[in-house]
Amino acid sequence: MSLKDKLDLQRLPRHIAIIMDGNGRWAKEKGQDRLYGHHEGVESVRNVVEASAELGIGYLTLYAFSTENWDRPENEVNGIMELLVNTIRKEVNTLTKNNIKLHVIGDMNMLPPHCQREMEEAIAITSGNTGLNLVMALSYSARWEIVNAAKKMAEDVQAGKLNPTDITQDVWQKYLCTAALPDPELMIRTSGECRISNFLLYQLAYAELYFTDTRWPDFRKENLYEAILNYQTRERRFGKTSEQIQQNEEIIS
Repeated sequence: MSLKDKLDLQRLPRHIAIIMDGNGRWAKEKGQDRLYGHHEGVESVRNVVEASAELGIGYLTLYAFSTENWDRPENEVNGIMELLVNTIRKEVNTLTKNNIKLHVIGDMNMLPPHCQREMEEAIAITSGNTGLNLVMALSYSARWEIVNAAKKMAEDVQAGKLNPTDITQDVWQKYLCTAALPDPELMIRTSGECRISNFLLYQLAYAELYFTDTRWPDFRKENLYEAILNYQTRERRFGKTSEQIQQNEEIIS
């Protein structure tokens, strides 16, 4: 029996975010170079995207490349960029066929021009799709996002478009890359590291965190189902007591 059969389809997270970690270590364990791990990790992306779409998950955000990753060896960075371009080019028709809409968050200006063109074209092609929203975090870091939001907000204050006394959490969120997205309810990190590594620091405030030792190239549908099952065992209180949550559920039912 698949773990999928054990899922409560009425209690699925609306938004899942994943730190796809372990490509390089997985490759090293197999006596290969790091790029081999990144290439093999693409199949895991396909698998998880397909599983999310089948379940009816609304949003899936994948941490594909951080701003800190630019400091990696040049040959690895160039290889990842080429892999990104080739993968998007090959997969855009599949995304459209499966009604998947592509989004990108991060500093796109740091990407090579040909990468920017491929991403922009794929975003345009899938813009009318209404199924799973696939969000790629590219050249992204949460600290960059927060600083960038603060700059934009300061510009609007200076231009008289925004009054400082009107700044609330809702206003702040409109300046983030994820303004059009709900906050993640479940964050998954693979490969045994138990940190969030500058990923969606603001948005993960109330997300359930799930860490697994599985390297990303080995992560498949069953691993995703296992993470969701774990999520469904948790009580999401948002600062309230268990009794308050239970009372609210009784009122709703």
